[in-house]
Amino acid sequence: MGLRERKKTETRAALAAAALRLALDKGADNVRVDEIAEAANVSPRTYNNYFPSREHAIVAGITASRALQVAEELRARPSGEPLVESITAAFAAQYREPPSEALALVTSTPALREAYLDSVSSVEPPIASVIAERLGKDELGASVLAAAVSAAARIAVRRWVDVRPSGLVVVPAVSLEDLLREAIGHLEPALR
Repeated sequence: MGLRERKKTETRAALAAAALRLALDKGADNVRVDEIAEAANVSPRTYNNYFPSREHAIVAGITASRALQVAEELRARPSGEPLVESITAAFAAQYREPPSEALALVTSTPALREAYLDSVSSVEPPIASVIAERLGKDELGASVLAAAVSAAARIAVRRWVDVRPSGLVVVPAVSLEDLLREAIGHLEPALR
């Protein structure tokens, strides 16, 4: 990674960390973009180059390293293991952490829940790379399968964070790992 990319990565991480810290201190609805930018020592215009909304910045503070961790976990899995099992294990490893103050903030704020669900798609490029390597797929085929995996994971997370018409958030008795295993399992024929 060159100096420019490294600086962009550092700026994005600083913005995400500032957004999450402010949201935990003040509540997500009380955080303004200019406050996030100021806390990260950048201009609001620079902020807008990195995030489309404050919700996406706040969620990035939670999920910033998830895509890299999924990719690392996936690459560390045994090459002889069925790919669907490798992918499920890589995702499950990232969602095993117990509910935290940040996750409670996400599950209690509708706009943050939507941004959190959108963040699942950030894992598509590293998964596509592994699919291409392990299955010998071309770039298009690997990208399509990675998008399908991302969609399955998003659906599992949506079911885990169940929102009732009354506005209550219910985390079902089923573990997220089990939901991920079931959802991604439907893709097993395509991941052979």
